[in-house]
Amino acid sequence: MTSTPDATIPDEYAAKLVDPAVYATDALHDTYTWLRANNPLGIARVNGYDPFWVVTKYQDILEISKNNKLFPYGKRPSTLMSQASAKRSIQTSEEPLVLSLIQMDEPQHMKYRLLSQSWFMPANLKKREAEVRVIARKSVDRMAALGGKGDFVSSVSLNYPLAIIMNILGVPEEDFPFMLRLTQEIFGPLDPDVQKALAEMSPDLIAELQGKTVNELIGYFDKLTTARLNDPKDDLASLLVNAKVDGEPITAAALNGYYIIVATAGHDTTSSSTSAMMWALATQPGLLEKVRADSTLIPALIEESIRWATPVKNFMRSAAEDVEINGRTIRKDDWLMLCYASANRDEDIIESPFEFKIDRSPNKHLAFGFGPHLCLGQHLARMEMRILLEELLPRLKSVKLAGEPRMIESYFVNGLKNLPIEFEMEA
Repeated sequence: MTSTPDATIPDEYAAKLVDPAVYATDALHDTYTWLRANNPLGIARVNGYDPFWVVTKYQDILEISKNNKLFPYGKRPSTLMSQASAKRSIQTSEEPLVLSLIQMDEPQHMKYRLLSQSWFMPANLKKREAEVRVIARKSVDRMAALGGKGDFVSSVSLNYPLAIIMNILGVPEEDFPFMLRLTQEIFGPLDPDVQKALAEMSPDLIAELQGKTVNELIGYFDKLTTARLNDPKDDLASLLVNAKVDGEPITAAALNGYYIIVATAGHDTTSSSTSAMMWALATQPGLLEKVRADSTLIPALIEESIRWATPVKNFMRSAAEDVEINGRTIRKDDWLMLCYASANRDEDIIESPFEFKIDRSPNKHLAFGFGPHLCLGQHLARMEMRILLEELLPRLKSVKLAGEPRMIESYFVNGLKNLPIEFEMEA
């Protein structure tokens, strides 16, 4: 990777981009704000990591996301990894156990995306509204049973989207806790509560443990595959195990990738946005009363909550050939970090980006990405949040914080770790 001298990001800011603790504090947005103003397309050089371009401006991220051919996912890891972790990664091995949509480029990507795309479109999701509403009602009942005080994350937002996506996938309810544990092991090894146990382990050993988690998931889904081949149901697993691409059954790696991306990202991100939505109701003066009085404001509240949370903080891409962006030359095979959370606070695009405002119109956030890899589950996420509000708002008279919320420390997917609230419900 070559660059002009001024392309290199100062060490103090570059180090923050790979520090999980920073992502749980205001220091993250302080860093992004500095980068947007001073070095919006710069190179981070951090010991233990390959150098990578850091893309912080909305318009640059938008243009790169549109051009999957010039900026593919598949050539290098699609998530930030240290050099040690990348060596052992299932994503970068010659014969990967898992090949998800995120790692695929065209023409492979669209062929596999189309297998399930109709499942996640509004017309099909509407058929499942009744069962989602049952789950939402149970979640609100669980909250009411707390007696006016508790942690919204553990009582509602962690388990509500999990139950929905597992229902769609075909995982029985008794296995939900197992799936939640494995999801947290995949997304949470950077969090300090997990790091305490990992503190004395080498990067190679940590990567090996993550590999074991993935193998545990694969073993579970192998059994689900066999069950659905013998007895198909009205669920996504049945569709996938019988799916074909170019006239052939999909590969085991692609099937594993589908299972894992749906089972993990399909609930973790929605959980974070749902928690942000309750944080807003608990902290923004008059917001609860306003939305209770006018249900047409629900979609706007949902969009602003998603923008505010931006659960997926970044994805990595690489350059297929030399290209110039804003006077900087990106070389073939250079690695790029697309910082969605920065784009969603870009002052040039988002008016008053550090204010939570439900009257944004349009709300042009990039929390779901953009282009060919636009999040497959975006409509499901919005439906889940809408139905939860429709069940909760008529019963929730008041809510406020009952302590200091904490964030998950992770530089990939993060959100509120806990959200202590005090509330009053209708009798």
